[in-house]
Amino acid sequence: MLTHTVGFIYAHPDDETFGCACLIRSLADQGVTATLLTATSGEAGKPGRLGPMSREELAARRERELAAAGAIMGLADIELLRYPDGQLSSVPRRELVEKIAAFLNRHRAAVVVTFPEGGISGHPDHIAIHHAVNEAVWSGSCPHVQKLYYNMPMTVPEAETDSVIRLEAAPYWEMKAAALRAHESQILSIERVFGGDLQTLPPDERMRGEAFALVWKRGVHRPAVREHSVLDDLHKES
Repeated sequence: MLTHTVGFIYAHPDDETFGCACLIRSLADQGVTATLLTATSGEAGKPGRLGPMSREELAARRERELAAAGAIMGLADIELLRYPDGQLSSVPRRELVEKIAAFLNRHRAAVVVTFPEGGISGHPDHIAIHHAVNEAVWSGSCPHVQKLYYNMPMTVPEAETDSVIRLEAAPYWEMKAAALRAHESQILSIERVFGGDLQTLPPDERMRGEAFALVWKRGVHRPAVREHSVLDDLHKES
């Protein structure tokens, strides 16, 4: 029985579904614990076709949607920090780092997955999470963490010094589409990214799967290794 835990750390409800639904489901299917830390409740977003909502109503709605999507993907645990949406760059870095480290230590996470340098979309909240996760992992504050991965578009060329794991969406698409639909308040944004009614694979080649670059492994940055899974070469817990 695999006992390692993989921790996913993102800024808003639906970030994890956009970028990691296939990976999360594949881990759950192997009996691996996948846990999620979400920094905000997404109250600064728009409610789409659901009609007008207050920020409080949208926050509550998006938390319920996240729980529903998490159940579809197989997340074992979801924690929310409930920082103000859109203002993570104003949160003291040390405070955010400590919250992230506490989450990873509580779950004894061996693997961490989060945003790349530009936050994928350039959103300031995404970038704030990227830097805080880096600091939490690289500072040595999370002794159980062995590897850190960033989300990558499927079509980014694999550099010689990078390990990039790619998961094709096709085997998981029905599940991922259901998890995306669970974020009902965000369906307009979801349709813009993934296209149409989610019945078929996205027309955009970059979204037809998920890719993850290994950027840190037990103290080594950008290790030159080839991997098939985020679970490769994990040391057993002592």
